[in-house]
Amino acid sequence: MQLEGTNMAVQVKTIGSSGQISLGKEYAGRPVTVEEVEAGVWLIKSARVIPDNEMWLHSPAARDTLNRAIAWAEKHPPIESDLGALERKIGRKR
Repeated sequence: MQLEGTNMAVQVKTIGSSGQISLGKEYAGRPVTVEEVEAGVWLIKSARVIPDNEMWLHSPAARDTLNRAIAWAEKHPPIESDLGALERKIGRKR
């Protein structure tokens, strides 16, 4: 069923005995938030989830550090390493 004047579809779903609702295979594996707006009314939204151990990457300090690193890498193209020279340099320090 279409809601009048919108592109939104309305579907009737049944909550199974285990408390689950199937939204369809096209949404399988996608994280969502479920907000209970009021008793018996839920708002389900597609979501992106950031694991706790990766949250630091989204801090202003990490963003600035990453931006500086990217800028440096853009100005300094990769060059082939001289492994022989590196080995000699390491060997002298031992």
